[in-house]
Amino acid sequence: MEQETRFTFWRGLRLGTFHIGSAMGDILMTSIWNRILITSFGIPATPVSLLIAIRYLISPLSLWAGHLSDNKRIFGLRRTPIIWLGRGLMAISLPFLGLSVVRLGVDSRDPLGWTFAALSTLIYGIGTLISGGPFLALVRESAPEERQGSAIAFIETLLIIFYAIVGIVFSVWMPVFDLQTFWQMIALTVIAGGFFWLFATVGIEHRQPDRASGERQPPADGLGTVLREIWADNRTRRFFFFLALTMFSAWAKDAILEPFGADVFGLSMGATTRFNSYWQTATVVTLIAGGIAWRKRRPELQGRISQVGLLIMALGMIMLAATSLAGLRHLVEPALLVFGSGFGIYTFGGLSLMAVMSPDRHAGTYLGLWSISILVFKGLGTFTGGALRDVLLLRLGLDAGLAYSIIFVLQAVGLTAAVLVLSRIDILGFARDTGRHVDMVEARMAAAD
Repeated sequence: MEQETRFTFWRGLRLGTFHIGSAMGDILMTSIWNRILITSFGIPATPVSLLIAIRYLISPLSLWAGHLSDNKRIFGLRRTPIIWLGRGLMAISLPFLGLSVVRLGVDSRDPLGWTFAALSTLIYGIGTLISGGPFLALVRESAPEERQGSAIAFIETLLIIFYAIVGIVFSVWMPVFDLQTFWQMIALTVIAGGFFWLFATVGIEHRQPDRASGERQPPADGLGTVLREIWADNRTRRFFFFLALTMFSAWAKDAILEPFGADVFGLSMGATTRFNSYWQTATVVTLIAGGIAWRKRRPELQGRISQVGLLIMALGMIMLAATSLAGLRHLVEPALLVFGSGFGIYTFGGLSLMAVMSPDRHAGTYLGLWSISILVFKGLGTFTGGALRDVLLLRLGLDAGLAYSIIFVLQAVGLTAAVLVLSRIDILGFARDTGRHVDMVEARMAAAD
């Protein structure tokens, strides 16, 4: 590994401020902007959702950016220039978001308004995708081998926390749509987000001097060659499928959770809006607790922790299915807390495994591949959950409680199947084969936990 340093709390906190801008941009784009168009302007949800989903369609860019950051140096740096390029594109995209609101607020069919909207979401998606993988690689390389998993988990915990904080601040700042306030939000996101994107990354990566002109450097493998090498290993294929199945199953509830509260229990919008905060709060708490409890556990030994988290998530979905089928309103929140707790445990272990399954030589490319699996199947899961709800409830005419319980049970089945898939991946063997130090005595003790 090119750079290895002591990963302190303050170093992690500095890297974590990167996600202040991430949270501000994502909430502005995928929460506030789409709410303005759909609720305030009366525009159908389909074209708006399609624009937001553009990033899923261009997710292979993550592979290209990760591979580029593995092999190309710009002024002696690999990860940082790609990160800055991506975040710069995200900042550039946000004024187009404001222009789309200006035009569509006057005429919801205005071609120029939709052009601005498409430009904004496309540029923002490109920026997100090309900077996400290299940033994770930078975090991974900023910690010693045994702390890489907990370092990534710490950074992602801060992302969840910043999402909650920014969401509350923005909702208080603009409780009802106001164009001037929306432009102020855009300006703040560009300025504050840009500052923290720079602050978090400047000086983190060690600059490497160019090789002497007479020293021959082995040619870098092409992206296609690297991908064939990755896919030829059944352990990486299974890990890709494991991430895909987990994300698909976990997020199938995302689009139907609030309708579930309304259709089954007749709850108000205010009551169902809090559903996400329940399970996400439990996720943050368990992520923090996991970081404390398992911080000294090597990342390649986190497979059992991930499996426990998945089983707890499945239990939460079974509880939610029971509340739906039996009309047990008082068990909804406990079920969400159980699911969120399991999600936090899984996330800590899963991020650690991602660090292990991304060997030094091609870390950016591997992390780009894992990002594709997570993004694409999170989107597919969200879509499938909503589509399945419409089929069961609207087309087949099933009782609402039965329809939602079927979906929740299917999610539990998928999460349980992910446990079986993970048990068939030789994580320790992959770690040894890619040059990581594996203490077999410690590994046997972890397996017996």
